[in-house]
Amino acid sequence: MSDDNLLIDATTKIFEDLCDPQNINAAKDDSWKQLLWNALEESGLTSAWVPEEFGGAGASISDGFSIIEVAGKFAVPIALPETLLGGWLLSNANISVPKGIMAVAPTRPRDKVTIHSNGTLYGQVRGVPFASEADHIVAAIEDAVSTKVALVAKNNCEIKSFSGLSGDPRDTILFDNVDAISIQELEGDLSYRSVKLMGATIRSLQIGGALMAILELATEHAKTRVAFEKPIAKFQAVQHNLAKLANETAAAVAVANSAADTLANSPDNEQAIFFEASSAKIRTGEAVGEGTAIAHQVLGAIGFTEEHILHRFTQRLWDWRDDFGNESEWAVELGALIAENGPDELWPLLTTR
Repeated sequence: MSDDNLLIDATTKIFEDLCDPQNINAAKDDSWKQLLWNALEESGLTSAWVPEEFGGAGASISDGFSIIEVAGKFAVPIALPETLLGGWLLSNANISVPKGIMAVAPTRPRDKVTIHSNGTLYGQVRGVPFASEADHIVAAIEDAVSTKVALVAKNNCEIKSFSGLSGDPRDTILFDNVDAISIQELEGDLSYRSVKLMGATIRSLQIGGALMAILELATEHAKTRVAFEKPIAKFQAVQHNLAKLANETAAAVAVANSAADTLANSPDNEQAIFFEASSAKIRTGEAVGEGTAIAHQVLGAIGFTEEHILHRFTQRLWDWRDDFGNESEWAVELGALIAENGPDELWPLLTTR
């Protein structure tokens, strides 16, 4: 993760001013979305992973991860992480990065996009975050010999709008002989799995950030909510639950940051990246289940109301848990790696991290 406090402070300030969860929860319409996006775009945060020669900010991988974690802390309901990932993909395929919002597909392990012999795209992908709100779709395409990246205008696709548990778009995209603006191969050692691991790490960081926010919400509520003439934070059962929530949060943040650090500083170590990123998605997914249940238990009925902001975090956590592979899907892949390497390699793999 980045140590650039100025970047973190600047990102936090934009979200405090334009994406405070309480203000968004009380907003009568979505007009705030464009104001927020304009501020993020003008500050260069939406193009952080785009090199300067492509017109972007040219920030480091660590800097982008810091932006994403802060976005998680505010449960940001716009496609900032998706646009960052799209810019990273396009840049690594030497495709010019357009302005505006981007969605990335696929996000489900079983969904595929293929290229016809005539160069058009075909396939159906489900649960794509913010596809209906995007200007462009960035598709990762795996074939027998390489991984390709396609940039597609949203209006060239058929998009069926669906909402996730959070109410944010989780759309189905139908590519039916769709012409792409550009299709190029991913450069270097990047592969289709690299795209999945990058997406999984992004979601793990968002989950860690959001868990920090709900831990603070639950703790503050316990301090001020009075029952039987004393704050509920004085009750041992509540203290125990808050300690468990703190533990789940600490574990999620630690494993997500470890995966981010490995991606940023050991980009050529494919096995280490897979081990770290898959472990992060597994552990943060488990933390979502435990952490959201505890937070809602501490807040009681008020936490389920539309007026309270807790649901803005917990419902997005439930959505993020499934994006780019859930914990069960990654556990199968991680287990296969351990079995392939054999028992003698497990301890060195753990202790060298």
